[in-house]
Amino acid sequence: MTAPTADRPAVRPRSGRRPIPPLIFLLVLALAALAVWWNVLQDEQDRDAAQAAACTSASAAPPSLDPTTVSLRVLNASDTAGLAQTVAAELQARGFVVDEIANDPTGREVTGPGELRHGPRGNDAAAYVGLHLRGAGDHLDTRATAQVDVVLGPEFVFPDSLATGEQVDAALSTAESAAAAC
Repeated sequence: MTAPTADRPAVRPRSGRRPIPPLIFLLVLALAALAVWWNVLQDEQDRDAAQAAACTSASAAPPSLDPTTVSLRVLNASDTAGLAQTVAAELQARGFVVDEIANDPTGREVTGPGELRHGPRGNDAAAYVGLHLRGAGDHLDTRATAQVDVVLGPEFVFPDSLATGEQVDAALSTAESAAAAC
């Protein structure tokens, strides 16, 4: 071999390897790992969100009360004569304490099947009674007692507007299972 000239640098022999294909392979592997971790983190976020939703619904679920501890007034705000008496008899058969049966003395307009009127101390009782009276609205007033007024509206149809015992039990068991998930 001859010595390199001063004008030209020495030529290095080529190894025959190209650096591009291994770099592309490593890039594809890195992207695949990134996709896998992205899915893992998304699944974890979905599980956390589902648990948070279950806990929220459990905290908003109506309590399971003993009906003998719930004091009611059944008021008729519909044009159907004797409806309050019929509904009061059914609620008494379910164990509720009915203190009064009358027409609605407030003159407040009631829409739908009815509404539950109660004060802040009657929130739990009203939520429990709401399981029995399907579609009833909720009206919070200023009374100091835990008594709940069951006001029957113009769309109340006996017995269709009352939930069956099985439906009430199913709603309570759903609430209990949601509470257990928390």
